[in-house]
Amino acid sequence: MPDVFEALPALVNGNESLVRRGRYCTTTFLVEAGETAWLVSVHAGRVEKVERGPFLMRAWSFAVRAPVEAWQKFWEPVPAPGYHDLFAMTKGGHARVEGNLQPLMANLRYVNNVLAKPRTAPRPPRSSPPSVRAGLAAPATTAAADAPPHIEPIVGRYLRLTLGGRPHRVYFEEAGQGIPLVCLHTAGADGRQFRHLMNDETVTRDYRVIAFDMPWHGKSLPPAGWQDEEYRLTTASYTDFIMAFCQALGLERPVVLGCSIGGKIVLQLALEHARAFRALIGLESADYQAPWYDDTSWLHRPDVHGGEISGALMSGLIAPQSPDETRWDTLWMYMQGGPGVFKGDLYFYRADGDFRGRVARIDTRECPLYLLTGEYDFSCTPDDTRQTAEKIPGAQVTIMREIGHFPMSENPAVFRTYILPVLEEIRTPRHTA
Repeated sequence: MPDVFEALPALVNGNESLVRRGRYCTTTFLVEAGETAWLVSVHAGRVEKVERGPFLMRAWSFAVRAPVEAWQKFWEPVPAPGYHDLFAMTKGGHARVEGNLQPLMANLRYVNNVLAKPRTAPRPPRSSPPSVRAGLAAPATTAAADAPPHIEPIVGRYLRLTLGGRPHRVYFEEAGQGIPLVCLHTAGADGRQFRHLMNDETVTRDYRVIAFDMPWHGKSLPPAGWQDEEYRLTTASYTDFIMAFCQALGLERPVVLGCSIGGKIVLQLALEHARAFRALIGLESADYQAPWYDDTSWLHRPDVHGGEISGALMSGLIAPQSPDETRWDTLWMYMQGGPGVFKGDLYFYRADGDFRGRVARIDTRECPLYLLTGEYDFSCTPDDTRQTAEKIPGAQVTIMREIGHFPMSENPAVFRTYILPVLEEIRTPRHTA
């Protein structure tokens, strides 16, 4: 253990990209491994020194404390779920973070990367999920460097509609033909999360895949007068928007696939509008999930960059097996969000969308309900989803291996192996009545 912390200066300072990421970070923080304390001094992204305790009356900004066994699991080449991220460990009770959190939150991605830098061993070969071995391996999701120019089949449009008595201009994209499949993006993001699904010919052969940007998100501007209000998503406004969107496009009993806040609102649609849909699919869906950080104001305050903190927080929700390209694609969408929008979405996710005591009324005979959750998701954990499904007779649950909170965007190849069987089952005649 001493060798690990003492090696941090060499591991960090030799990584130009990591030093650049932390170039605005100058602080000293405390790390505890069991009963041994270490002070890590950082200046402009470079680890200047690491000192071993015990200490008497030494100053530090924030502290990260965990048992030796937890750090050892955190540093494994591919950490187990619950040990792959600093906040995953705090939510699971394996670590504590305390002190002046502003320097941590302002540089969260950097600090997380510094503490994870001993995780330098190469990743072992990934074991494929059973469905991959069954022949559902995905096609390439990105073009080769020497591929000729081509136009993707995705078409984007704007829909003008009135919501809550105010005119809106909503952007959406679509591809394919057949059964409408309306896709709901996660909090603080936009419909680009579903681009891999819309480029998958196996899906678009039978489904008209539609993904909108909610008002205030992506290319859907806020309504006129937005500068004089604070955005806050509610169960009622979210539900009304989805129903109005489907009606405006003339969609007849579409399938709705939602993730995170979209996965949660799927439960409300099943409660109140089941007969309007052919099937409902909730990714990372639960009637309630315990928060993993207390104060959402970190997402919208002048001394912490909103885009950086959003991306840093979400990076921990992505499984370590997810490819770098699609991992960073996912985080880029969060880094681009409008001020306060992510925070406003979380009002629905954390407060207004508490559906405990209600989901037992869902009747899956009226509309099939599928719940799929990634094993690395510590925001909506597999247990959260299982406990929700236990209250809903007929709900079908799948826990997705090697996937986190953003299955369709963080690892589309693996997600494909889970979603294709669901879409095929929905497509069969027994679900058309």
